[in-house]
Parts: sequence; structure tokens; C-alpha cells
Amino acid sequence: MSIDVSRLQIAVEEGEGWRRTLQVTVPADEVKRERERLAKRLAKRLKLPGFRKGRIPAGVLEKRYGPVLDRETLDTLIGEAYRGALQQRELRPISEGEVQDVRFEPEQDLMFSISFDVQPEIELGRLGGFTVERPAVEVGDEEVERVLERLRQQQGTWTTAEGGPPEDGDVVDVEVTRLDDGDDAEPKPYQLMLGQGDALPDVEAAIRTLEPGGSGEFVVRFPEDFPDEARRGEEQHLRITLKERRVLELPELDDAFAQAVGDFENLEALRARVREDLEKEANEQADQAARTQLLDAVIEANPFTVPRSMVKAYIDSILGNPDGVQPEQLAEAYERLWPEAERAVKRILVIERVADQQGLRATEEDLDRRIEEIAERAGEEPGRVYANLQKANRLEALERDITERRVFEFLEGQSEIRQGT
Repeated sequence: MSIDVSRLQIAVEEGEGWRRTLQVTVPADEVKRERERLAKRLAKRLKLPGFRKGRIPAGVLEKRYGPVLDRETLDTLIGEAYRGALQQRELRPISEGEVQDVRFEPEQDLMFSISFDVQPEIELGRLGGFTVERPAVEVGDEEVERVLERLRQQQGTWTTAEGGPPEDGDVVDVEVTRLDDGDDAEPKPYQLMLGQGDALPDVEAAIRTLEPGGSGEFVVRFPEDFPDEARRGEEQHLRITLKERRVLELPELDDAFAQAVGDFENLEALRARVREDLEKEANEQADQAARTQLLDAVIEANPFTVPRSMVKAYIDSILGNPDGVQPEQLAEAYERLWPEAERAVKRILVIERVADQQGLRATEEDLDRRIEEIAERAGEEPGRVYANLQKANRLEALERDITERRVFEFLEGQSEIRQGT
């Protein structure tokens, strides 16, 4: 670090929540010394006509590169002063610093402010004594049959239908010609599954009136909820030709089907496995619902605020890459997601705090035991499982999962979990 941090004037202001603002002053002689250092370094690198390399007069350098030196001096000093101030005041930002109110004049002190969020420090005085209800778990026959129907569709075979109008679920090959384009209009081929919203409702309705090889002219209208507002209500004159219709032939739901799906003796064995899997999933969802209620009860009993930057980062992780999204749509999404995102961040912080407060973080022994369990179920060597998890960057997630389970076991032991009916 090229500046003497001990000579900085630093003031810390506490803003809303966990917002902090540093007011920093860098003495004028430190500014001058840094600018001179950068000027010498620049002079050594430059080669100007009429001057030997590294022998450029200060006046020439100042005239040609003064603004460049000012910018580089300012950037360097703010960066170093910021890092030094954070170290001196033992602050650990969790958001990007926002520089404001920069005052930079020749022969004067440099002054600036920089704002950022710090990691919240939450105190949890009450962790138990709550009553939450775990949702009842019930898997009906209709749910089992829906899964079996999906399996039949996955095992189905697409065949060409010789005649008859297409129905929802059929795959059709069509040619569409925009007659509004005049004699130069050329048919364009499309393939879609009816009933999936792949085409305008009027277009799908028109296709349903045709049989393979048939053609017709139709006026279709863009719906009022069409994403492109400029096209809402627009009408087009089209010729649509149904080239081919394919239907999904489903296998019979019998013992042979069960044996084809997996290692099942008969249909009843498959049905039993489907029910078992559905019940396992339903129980996991019920457990999660009860745990969420517990966390919310802890939050209500121990109110605290979270930095806006943490909530924003959480929403960013949900939205992914927003490129191409209109600013107003993005703003609406943030506003809609903010309350639940803020609650989700609070739940994460509670889990972290309870883990630290109660000494529940996963240890290396915990991780080794979990890997051994995974290896035993998969019939693999523990070392290979560990290597695969490490390669996929999944070890940290596994540690987090172990920690969360231990935290929930602790919290559940402090409260009453009632079974819903």
C-alpha cells in the first residue's frame, strides 16, 4: 500500500439496517506524493518524439497527461484508502462499495464517502416453546394413477394417423402461408403439439378443422393478452395445410408394462413403488413445511432486519440473467418477489446463527459418514464418491445440508410439532 493509512481521517456512519458509510479524508501531501509517484512511473514507460525514454520534462508530461494522472491518482487513492479504512475499523462489507461526494482539487485534501452493507449480527434469545402443525400426508389412488399415466406416455409410440381431425396432444406438421403478403407469399413449415400453446389459439382451432392432406383459408386474430402489445388484436389471412398428424399410442397398463419400465415383477409391484415414492416426497414436503413454520416462529420472536443487498442478491439468483428484460418488467419482478425473498434470507441467517450458537456445524467426521452412506447405497467406494462430489463442487452443499438437518433437529426438540389431520 503506497499511502500511510494511519494518517487517514476516518468517520463511520451507521445507516438504515446494516448500511455503513465511511467518510474518508486523505491529507494533501499524501495526494501529492502519490501523484508524483504515478507521474514518474508513467514517464518511465512513455516514449515521445524528441525526448529520450524516461527523460520527459515534468511540464510536457503534465500538459499532455495531466487529466490521465488525475484520474489514476484518484482511483488509486480511493481504492487504497477504502481498503485501509476497512482494515482499521474492522469492517467486512458484503456488498459493493458505492463512492459518493468525491472532492479532489490540486494541493488539497482528498475527501470522499463510500457506502456498503455489512454482515448482520443477529441475536436469538428465544429458540423454542413454539407449536407448529405438520401437514397431514395422504397419497390417494388418483395420484398414483396419474404417475402411471405419465409413465405410459413416456413409453408410448408416435404413429402417423391416416385420417381424422387432430386433437389436443397430437403432433402435427403444417404449412402456413400468409396470404396478406400477396403473390410472393411462400408457405412455411411448422411442427407443433396441439394444446400446448405452441401457436395462436385461432391457428390451433383452424388446424383442428383439417384432416391430413387438407387445406383451408382462415382469418386469425392475435389475442388481447399477446406478449407483443403492438400485435394485440391484429388479424392475419392465412392458408393452412395439414401435412401430417401423429398420435401417441400408449402401452397397456399390465404386468408386461411394469417389467418394461423397471425391475418389477408385476403391475402391483410398480404401483406399490409409485405410492412409496409419492409418500416419501409428500413426507419431505410436510417436514419442510413444519421447518419453515419453525423458522418463521423464531423470526417473529426475534425480529431483525437484513441488508437490502442480500435480498437483491437472492432475487438475482432466482431471476438469473435478466438481459433483454424491460426495466419496468424487472422492477415489477423485484417488487413482487421482495417480501418472500426477504423472509427467505432471514431464514438462511437464522439457520447460520443457530448453527454457530449451538455448535451444530457439520464436521469432517459428519461429512465422512454421509459420504459412506451415499457410497453404500450406490455400491461405490467412498473415495470415488468423495472425488466425484469434489469435482462437481458439491462438497460444500453436502456440508450445508448436514448442518441444516442438525439445526432442524435441534429446533424441533425445543418446540411441539403437531401432526395435522
